[in-house]
Amino acid sequence: MTLSISLSPQAEAKLREKAEASGQAVNEYATRLLEQAVSGRTVDEVLSPFRKQVAESGMSDPELDTFFADVRDKAYQDRKRAGA
Repeated sequence: MTLSISLSPQAEAKLREKAEASGQAVNEYATRLLEQAVSGRTVDEVLSPFRKQVAESGMSDPELDTFFADVRDKAYQDRKRAGA
């Protein structure tokens, strides 16, 4: 498929800059970005299974906050011990 799009001068400059930084031609870089955009999952799709588990768990928002704070703190302590 061939596609023609109009970009603002700022967006075009940024696209060229990023393509150059990645070592790709602008058209190759833009093609890769568009393919990722249409083939990737949305945040809602990625989080859907997690949201379902949370809903089924019956945990309240404060309980969920506490759970994640505890997990985060344990991970921090584990990394701290491993590095010490």
